[in-house]
Amino acid sequence: MKDKRELLAHFIYWAFIGGMILLILLFGEKKSFTSGELLVSFGYFSIINISIFYINYTLLIPQLLKKYWYYILSIIILIAVMAAVKTIMAVLYRDVILQYNDPKTGVIKYRDITLYMVGTIFTSGFFIISSCLIKFMLDWFSNIRIQRSLETEKKDMELQFLKSQLNPHFLFNSLNNIYSLAYQKSDKAADAILKLSEIMRYMIYESNDSWVALSKEIEYLKSYVELQKLRFKDGAAVEMTLNGEIDDQQIIPLILISFVENAFKHGVANDPKDPIRINIIANQKILHFSITNRKNNSNKDQMGGVGLNNVERRLQLLYPERYKLNIVNSATHYTSELMLDI
Repeated sequence: MKDKRELLAHFIYWAFIGGMILLILLFGEKKSFTSGELLVSFGYFSIINISIFYINYTLLIPQLLKKYWYYILSIIILIAVMAAVKTIMAVLYRDVILQYNDPKTGVIKYRDITLYMVGTIFTSGFFIISSCLIKFMLDWFSNIRIQRSLETEKKDMELQFLKSQLNPHFLFNSLNNIYSLAYQKSDKAADAILKLSEIMRYMIYESNDSWVALSKEIEYLKSYVELQKLRFKDGAAVEMTLNGEIDDQQIIPLILISFVENAFKHGVANDPKDPIRINIIANQKILHFSITNRKNNSNKDQMGGVGLNNVERRLQLLYPERYKLNIVNSATHYTSELMLDI
């Protein structure tokens, strides 16, 4: 037996068969049986029928089912042999197996041996078919469980790959910014390194869980914005508004950072008249995140949109049918809008 489900299915099946035999004993022919007669009528024949069931279940189906004609031939031989065995036993124990009382006359009669043999063939066929049905049903459910397990493993591996891809992408961009500060011999370089270490601590330790508190993710975004502000002499122009409840909400980690990172990387971040605008609205069911930045046409990133492609793939895996992502790329501005069913 493969597992408890298979054991339970077999138990239910044989309990049903046993219940049917009990009903025959109770409500069938009003005939008393000695212990020897019970052994012949039900014990031996039960052994034969159980053998038919499990020979087909454990040997013929696994070994010969794909060899169609061999399987059919094996079934015919099995039924013929078992029918012959039952018929021989019926002849040997004629008074026990074939004898019955005619309900009309009360006269003891004997069943026709040919009709009895035909009946044994149908009985054997019943156990062959039922063993096939149980085998196919259990294998079908087993294959579904295996398929789901493989899909889950594949999904987990892909998520780990996406996450490992995200961290170096973020680190690469941040180190470029710090390099720029160090090249300019700016006093802000030390503060930038300290802020980066705080951010990396979150990415390495706290974001390893499948889900994190929304409040922590937002604090992480704020830290990133502060890190970016150190790049500019007069600070970056960023307006960040937060509305709703964030303390008890959960979200997958590092899902929003790429949108903010993209705004700084490709947009104009030092214009007070047209700042980067980040808006977050959260309630018990929906998280609405949007970010808008003016496009910096002189900044052409040849590395491609690794971050946003990464985010969308993670959304597809972790929020299937539970998210809406809308990107508006106008002549002057770039807007990303994400709605999550949390």
